[in-house]
Amino acid sequence: MDQSAPVSLVQKAAWRRSSDLPSLPEVNRTIAVRPGSVWRRAAAFLGPGYLVAVGYMDPGNWATSLAGGSKYGYALLSVALISNIMAIILQSLCARLAVATGRDLAQACRDAYPRPVAWVLWVLAELAICATDLAEVIGTAIGLNLLFGVPLEIGVIITALDVFLILYLQNLGFRWVEAFIIALLGVIAVCFGIQIAMADPDWAGVITGFAPTTEIVTNPDMLYLALGILGATVMPHNLYLHSGIVQTRAYGDTLSERREALRFATLDSTIALMFALTINASLLILAAAAFHHTGRTEIAELGEAHTLLQPILGSAIAPMLFGLSLLCCGLNSTVTATMAGQIVMEGFINFKMAPWMRRLVTRGLAIIPAAGVTIAYGESGTAKLLILSQVILSLQLPFAVIPLVTMTASKAKMGELVTPRWLTAIAGVIAAVIVVLNVKLLVDFVLG
Repeated sequence: MDQSAPVSLVQKAAWRRSSDLPSLPEVNRTIAVRPGSVWRRAAAFLGPGYLVAVGYMDPGNWATSLAGGSKYGYALLSVALISNIMAIILQSLCARLAVATGRDLAQACRDAYPRPVAWVLWVLAELAICATDLAEVIGTAIGLNLLFGVPLEIGVIITALDVFLILYLQNLGFRWVEAFIIALLGVIAVCFGIQIAMADPDWAGVITGFAPTTEIVTNPDMLYLALGILGATVMPHNLYLHSGIVQTRAYGDTLSERREALRFATLDSTIALMFALTINASLLILAAAAFHHTGRTEIAELGEAHTLLQPILGSAIAPMLFGLSLLCCGLNSTVTATMAGQIVMEGFINFKMAPWMRRLVTRGLAIIPAAGVTIAYGESGTAKLLILSQVILSLQLPFAVIPLVTMTASKAKMGELVTPRWLTAIAGVIAAVIVVLNVKLLVDFVLG
């Protein structure tokens, strides 16, 4: 291969359609990768991984982790670990697809498949984003309620105003978006660190919990929560998001430059996702230590967990930290879901919509069921809706993962940056596991 051949010419013949606009055109290639030391070049790629990591600790994840930790103690820590390993591998494929082809996953699906197939995948991707947004609406509303006493019904409506925050950050530049996300992640980490210290978990039990057990598959209730954790960890919209925001870096078109970009982007997402695992595990450990070991095994509602933390941990600051970290998670998830929505709509159907309009449409689709359930059933309804949203995401996963794995394994489409066979084999096993678990879930809960 010619070392300087533009990526669009190298694999052009392998696609049904040529790519049109770049992914996220307003920020595409806007962050310079300046020459200098390897550390300086690597630093230019730090950021997108943390936007991806946000999706792995969103409010929907809180509901599944609380339910899993309170009901089964530390047993589902193994699911969080395995899900995170899956996520690291799949997100590395997203970066590879972006760097090798200049396309995000939505554009790649549009250009690789017949139009009817691409349209079906687009509808499923939009459903996944609506499920994600539903979790964010409920989580942010509960955070506002816990911290400031805002009624849930009003909090759900207030979440529609986040469009102005997103527009403001995007106008400042993409690095400001990343800085905002990382700052809130820092707040979340501090909050959980303090709460874990207060809970004083059984660390021997924690270590044992990272070892998988067959009961996860044989117990339908445990499998339901495990799939919820999987759906909340490996999220479909994150695959589209990562393949778009990697391209905000101006890394050049030569093969050596793209190889370096892929290496640094993969390192960035791996480190960020290990951070996400730490937060997710902390939440599950907190639920196990504070609730399961005190006999409260049915805690799944964020508000109930908030109320019980003070008497159980013996500190008034614990519930405040819980509410603050939940609100930060909701705000963070809002920013990343907006970008994912833009990537999906523009990539699949090549339709541009003003960011504020796109945000209001997506958020409106999430607010309607969230408001209805909140008004009709209160917090108990929102808890069930949160967990259901994560299971829906899990059911959507194969329709994003399988195209990603198959396209990145194609030498014709990927050129010299094609995924190594050993990595494709591992990714194929991950895709198969996801499909099998989803089929079992349907058999247990729909047909059984």
